[in-house]
Amino acid sequence: MTKEENEKRLAYLKGIVSRLPEKPGSYQYYDENHTIIYVGKAKNLKARVSSYFHTEVDRYKTKVLVSKIHDISYTVVNTEEDALLLENNLIKKYNPRYNVLLKDGKTYPSICITNEYLPRIFKTRTINKRWGTYYGPYSHIGSMYAVLDLIKQLYIPRTCNQPLTKEGVEGGKYKVCLDYHIKKCLGPCVGKQSYEAYQKNIQQAREILKGNTRQLLRDMKEEMLRLSEELRFEEAEEIKRKYIALDGFVSKSEVVSHTINNVDVFSITSDENIAFINYIHVTNGNINQSFTIEYKKKLNESDDELLQLGIVELRERFKSDAKEIIVPQEVDVELEGVTFTIPQRGDKKTLLELSIMNGKQYKFDRLKQAEKLNPEQKQTRLMKELQDKLHLPKLPYHIECFDNSNISGTDAVASCVVFKAMKPSKKDYKRFNIKTVVGPDDYASMKEVVHRRYSRLVAEEQPLPDLIVADGGKGQMEVIREVIQDELHLDIPIAGLAKDDRHRTNELLYGFPPISVALKTTSELFHVLTQLQDEVHRFAITFHREKRSKRALHSELDNITGIGPKTRDTLLNGLKSVKKIKDADLGTLSHLIGPAKAKIVKDYFSKEPEVKERTTQE
Repeated sequence: MTKEENEKRLAYLKGIVSRLPEKPGSYQYYDENHTIIYVGKAKNLKARVSSYFHTEVDRYKTKVLVSKIHDISYTVVNTEEDALLLENNLIKKYNPRYNVLLKDGKTYPSICITNEYLPRIFKTRTINKRWGTYYGPYSHIGSMYAVLDLIKQLYIPRTCNQPLTKEGVEGGKYKVCLDYHIKKCLGPCVGKQSYEAYQKNIQQAREILKGNTRQLLRDMKEEMLRLSEELRFEEAEEIKRKYIALDGFVSKSEVVSHTINNVDVFSITSDENIAFINYIHVTNGNINQSFTIEYKKKLNESDDELLQLGIVELRERFKSDAKEIIVPQEVDVELEGVTFTIPQRGDKKTLLELSIMNGKQYKFDRLKQAEKLNPEQKQTRLMKELQDKLHLPKLPYHIECFDNSNISGTDAVASCVVFKAMKPSKKDYKRFNIKTVVGPDDYASMKEVVHRRYSRLVAEEQPLPDLIVADGGKGQMEVIREVIQDELHLDIPIAGLAKDDRHRTNELLYGFPPISVALKTTSELFHVLTQLQDEVHRFAITFHREKRSKRALHSELDNITGIGPKTRDTLLNGLKSVKKIKDADLGTLSHLIGPAKAKIVKDYFSKEPEVKERTTQE
């Protein structure tokens, strides 16, 4: 590979890395033949994968791996534990060259409830559905043991390995063991615990392992209250301990379930021009394939039509013979021997949601890639989003925002920042000294500045903004409206950015009377609007500080007749402060500014107390 080819390869890979989501998932590296050579997991996909491409990576094996990578794919999941399980499944399926070999064939343990007359509950790494029902697997062994301990405490299932039968129990064939005497078993083998009571406990244990704990928790809470009313506080405290343990338990992974075998999952995410179809394949309860394809719409095809095409194409591409296909909606396609399922709850619903999440993430990545190549596309998208949110008559290309700054009404100033195409246009920023307002009156200051700004634009026939954003809530919006609509008779939309009790911007307001606009605080549009707000704050505060600094620098030297700015600066540079200038002798002053001007300065400060005293007496 030539140097140019290698640089092109790395640029392509870094482009993929830059678009990775900051979410948990599994990533796969491919060689030049598009064979998987490495599978990894990550709590944060972007951070983990980008670490391979840092210049300071010094491990030889890592450098070798990176030199072989020609493409990257990934699958997003909900938790780090799910990412661990998915990584385990993919390594077993593809046996990548640079992954640790799983020679012993071990996998994560599961919990089994046997099919016996009096079922047992135990952990196992062997899956044989003829023996019983399996829950898991559990990548975190501590969590699994916590579940088993909880079930043992709540329901006390038998722990012996005897093949108990109905006939044997009824015929008195068995005897209690040590566990019964130490209260780790209730003796169902000898009828000390009824068959019905034992089966009820097993059924409740199944509900815990399935994650159906809400009703169980409600029942436990009612029992706690009942025991408390009966003053049986020790028993109530024991139930409370179990309630807390059960409440904090998450029963199993959302990625893997032994109840699902050889199933295809399809979902579609689309907009006006493009549709993305995600495909997930599940075998023996394990996800071993995730892939997304993209269709560019030509004739305004419906989602149903595109989903049909995607199902046929992807099943053919991956040679799938699954007899069940999970889909989000009805599809008008018939495949021989195949059942289509639209799940409403449970494990299959979880898999469908996972597929939808991956499809949306792929769409987001493609959008980011396109916007990186063409930044104007992102700006247009954000302007269109804001236009739709506020129902504006045209794209808000030109946005202006105002803010005031003063300290108890002194040095009062205001600023106006301008955003064009959702970016700061600093050459259009404006500063205002407040002229007509006395004291700290933000509303009056805002009214003055807005009137000065737009009356001048109208007089000079300059373009008006497409949107005005008030840095504040309903009060500031109303002041701007009075000027724009009532006084100047202009038709300019007005929005506001309101803050919460912690002085953090938390909502966008629009309309009169203003109402809150549904906008996620984590969205890109909200970030742009807060950037606008931060920029007008910065600009106003900077102007205010400059004005205060100039006033502070206006020293008593400026009041001396015959002493100009140049002489003043020479004295300040030489003696650093007015106090030192006042205390300096005539020789020092003459050395700096000459004897004539030195005498003027000395005479001024020697007469100054008399002037002040006379002024006070008056």
